[in-house]
Parts: sequence; C-alpha cells; structure tokens
Amino acid sequence: MGDLPPDLDRLRTLETWLTLSLKRVREEIAAVERKAQPQRTPQPPAAVRPAGPRRTPKIDWGITSAGIGAPAAEIHRGDCFAGGKALQPLSAERARAELADGVQACEVCRPDNVLSRP
Repeated sequence: MGDLPPDLDRLRTLETWLTLSLKRVREEIAAVERKAQPQRTPQPPAAVRPAGPRRTPKIDWGITSAGIGAPAAEIHRGDCFAGGKALQPLSAERARAELADGVQACEVCRPDNVLSRP
C-alpha cells in the first residue's frame, strides 16, 4: 500500500489516531440511537402476586362423600389423585375415627395402612 507511511513509528501513530476516531464514531452512534428510542414514562409498580397458579393448601387427610360416581364415602391421603377436588380436609384423629366407624379407605393411596400405625 503506497499511501501509508513506510516507518513503524508513523504507522503506530496512524493506528492510534484511527482507533480513537473509531471510538468517537461508535460513541456518537450510540448517542443517536438512544435519542431515537421512544421515551417511556415510568409506570407505577404492579401489585405483586406470587408467580404460578393458585394452589389449595396441602392437607394430610381427607374424605369424599358418597354421590354420583362414588358409591360410598372414602378416606384419602391429602396427596391422593383419586380424591379429586371434592376432598374435604380431616385431622388424622378424625380420619382414624371415620375408618373405625366403617368408612372405606381409598384403594389407591391406602390411608388405613398409615393411620393404623401407632
């Protein structure tokens, strides 16, 4: 390239000048881009809600009533899928009493195996 200086000192000086010029050009581009962006007005913070779907409180034991599709009441563990959404919460003592009175235990979660332990 015939248009550049032949010695190292002047080539390094030219390199420094070009680097500084490129930096200034990039800063100017960033400033123009910031001005071109639409100005946003601050929004008041939204009400904070917990993320995810609402969950019903975890229960340890429950009972389903006899009705359509359920020939008799049943005792279930709180995490049993077979209890469905109609599971009414019970204490462990009340669940034991219901089982002692003849209410059926769910054949899926088998709460009688856990509740009959001392």
